[in-house]
Amino acid sequence: MSEQRVSEQSRRSFLGQAVAVAGVAAIAGSAAASNRAGKPAFVAERSKKKAVRLAPGETIRMAVIGTGGMGTGHCQSTMAMAKRGEENVQIVALADVNQVRMADAHRRCESEQGITVDQYTDYRKLLERDDIHGVLVASPEHWHGKHCTDALMAGKDVYCEKPMTLRLEEGLALREVVLKNPDRIFCVGTQKIILPKYIEARRLIKEGAIGKPTMSQTSYCRNSKDGEWLYYGLDPKWQPGVNMDWEAWLGDLPKRPWSPEIYARWRRYKDFSTGIVGDLLVHEITPLIMALDSGWPTRVCASGGHYVDKKMENHDTVNLNVEFEDGHTMIIAGSTANEVGLETLIRGHKGNMFLNSRHVVIRPERLYVDDIDARTVECADIGNDQEKLRLNWWQCMRNREPAISNVELATKVMVAVDLATRSMWDGAAYGFDPETMRARKL
Repeated sequence: MSEQRVSEQSRRSFLGQAVAVAGVAAIAGSAAASNRAGKPAFVAERSKKKAVRLAPGETIRMAVIGTGGMGTGHCQSTMAMAKRGEENVQIVALADVNQVRMADAHRRCESEQGITVDQYTDYRKLLERDDIHGVLVASPEHWHGKHCTDALMAGKDVYCEKPMTLRLEEGLALREVVLKNPDRIFCVGTQKIILPKYIEARRLIKEGAIGKPTMSQTSYCRNSKDGEWLYYGLDPKWQPGVNMDWEAWLGDLPKRPWSPEIYARWRRYKDFSTGIVGDLLVHEITPLIMALDSGWPTRVCASGGHYVDKKMENHDTVNLNVEFEDGHTMIIAGSTANEVGLETLIRGHKGNMFLNSRHVVIRPERLYVDDIDARTVECADIGNDQEKLRLNWWQCMRNREPAISNVELATKVMVAVDLATRSMWDGAAYGFDPETMRARKL
């Protein structure tokens, strides 16, 4: 192990600083043209570190920050893709404040790859290495902004698990860092955006296939007998002060006594996660925002309730109404207490676009049957969408083109996520001004 324990001085410093599918390139590249000047409170700096430049055929040397369920899953999937010859990539380093979890991921990575994989309890030591090209951030939501910012400033390309950040302010700050350092490849892990049907939907909407898109609907609904996210087990081997650093894990959130429940199941707690909205609904909201290209969310009204899982702080049932600056309303439903969702549908003035299947189905409105043809645009089955999005990130690391799941799109999603969360807890509608990049209660 590169370093087993963080020294007390290092720990204090650590805590102190914690405050490929057709059309992909066109979609990713369009983000730059839509950037607003804005006046965010955070002013980013240009990194003095050089951006990644891979030689043809060079092995991508990747690190993973956060070795819980998602991080270890990314490790396993990455190694499987490398073994199949889909990309020349290796995981060479891991970082986590929990040495028990990291040891398990470390054992798997070394065994599968047959190489030395270094471990760090202080992720900053990992970022000091010039031989690491890309960093995959799979830490809890409240660490995303800090981990991504530090990695970008260290000259690394970054893949960030969804949601991009816990709060909008963190997302706006991270956006500024990415825009200030445009030679970095930054990708957010909302993998459904890579599905061909959404790329086709965007093209068809731009061609006027359904007229002006006025309203869309989508959902992410599932069910469990015992309660959501309780499948993350509690390990008695976790011992703060012995093999994990609880205070470092909390970061700049309020200090509290050690809680294995919060540590393992943080998605259930509102100080650590936006629950259904940020963990599940982002997968459905992101590709729709991309396909519609209707600008920034400008008004959000949401409601949520604890109807079944009353022990969970975050809601088990949510409903969102999101209005966009170009004149469009998106309706989103989410549940962890019932698995029947809404049909994914974009309603236009002249026709409707159905997206529940792998394909794009267009049906005209009754008044426009002579103008709009009923048709089905068949789309390819690309297999595992998460793997394909990660592959897009790696390909962009090689060709230096923007990733499809870019920071501009992810920030628009964060506006919807954060304002919906505020609306549910405050019982009020919230607005967002794309010119000033400010949110306010309406």
